Amino acid sequence: MEFPDRTEVDRLLEPRSLPSFVRVRYDPPVETVADPAARVGSEVETFDLDSLAPGATVAVGVGSRGIDRIDEFVASVVSTLSDRGLEPVVVPAMGSHGGATAEGQLETLAALGVTESRVGAPVDARMDTERVGTVTVGDTVYPIHVSTAALDTDALLVVNRVKPHTNFTGRIESGLCKMLVAGLGKQRGANAFHATALAEGYVPALEAAFDVVADAVPLLGGIAVIENFHEETAHVEALPNGEILDREPELLSRAREAMATLPVAAIDLLVVDELGKDVSGAGMDTNVVGRYRVLNAPDPDTPEIELIYARGLTERTKGNGNGIGLADLTRRVAVEELDLRKTYANALTSGSLAKATLPIVAPDDECALRIALAALGGDDPDRARVVWIENTQDLADLYVSLAVVDDLPDTATVRGEATLSFEDGTASFETDEEP
Repeated sequence: MEFPDRTEVDRLLEPRSLPSFVRVRYDPPVETVADPAARVGSEVETFDLDSLAPGATVAVGVGSRGIDRIDEFVASVVSTLSDRGLEPVVVPAMGSHGGATAEGQLETLAALGVTESRVGAPVDARMDTERVGTVTVGDTVYPIHVSTAALDTDALLVVNRVKPHTNFTGRIESGLCKMLVAGLGKQRGANAFHATALAEGYVPALEAAFDVVADAVPLLGGIAVIENFHEETAHVEALPNGEILDREPELLSRAREAMATLPVAAIDLLVVDELGKDVSGAGMDTNVVGRYRVLNAPDPDTPEIELIYARGLTERTKGNGNGIGLADLTRRVAVEELDLRKTYANALTSGSLAKATLPIVAPDDECALRIALAALGGDDPDRARVVWIENTQDLADLYVSLAVVDDLPDTATVRGEATLSFEDGTASFETDEEP
């Protein structure tokens, strides 16, 4: 596929000045756990480990999310279980991620630092599942699948972050419950879950499936993690099997208050340097950018962003560009980084097709910014409200145009002017301050 080059774009667009920028440090107050890996280990000790015979196998469910220190957490879980004479085995609990292959899921975990040599336990990435039951949700018959690797063990616990989901809002969103229902269902289970959720609602599908899964597997419970604005650990809590559904809503509310958000709600153009599955399940956190792009799910009320320009993919996402469809613009470099097999596997399993669609492709940054500003209209660049971030996970250091400065909160500090320049069409900022 050929996209317009600079010559063609220049012919179609009038020359346009760009707004002036400043560098901003956004630093809301946060709470943190001093030694989160040690806390994870102590929370594992609260499970009923004495009920397991020496040498019993324990599956440790781990997802694909970019959770801070996830390799340390999994290593702590494995060490605690091993010290009790148990045999832990890591089981990827990430649905179709990694291209819905065992090799891809191993690669995804390895990118997060979760390998046998690092955490001290083997990784069983088999993709086969067993159908453990069927429930009817509304008018939809929902077959529930669970990973054979998890079913083959004597006990199971999962480790996951509790946070607002990228597709829906409800009393239960992203966390232990969803990991058990969709993540441990591998591709077949995740596909069945999303099909039911799109037709009948995410929360009804989760609640209906959870009891079936919890009865089918020897579930000890899960380690719930909440992260703060800086994506650091703010809270760690063990939830036994019988407490997950009741406790998660409260943890979700706490996570929503602590999550990273943009410093302003009204933005003309949001520039995102990178998106990826390690940043968010949707590539970009939809709660940060204000776009779900899911059938039967209205977008969040805030923020209000007119256009989004996504410049590229993270290294850790390994070409999975799910979420690029949340943007209005991208550039040729990003398209060249795409692995469409992985991207489509994710989109087809989740049913969120719009997140994998290709936006307008510009030849480079300079052309992309001109295209965006032309689409926004007006002829005064200093009135354009532009926010420029690395990704939707790291929002502490960012660049904003001058039109945004007066609306910044007290917890945001302007650190100096930032000069935007281009080399062969690629943008970079120069400032007098150290990063």
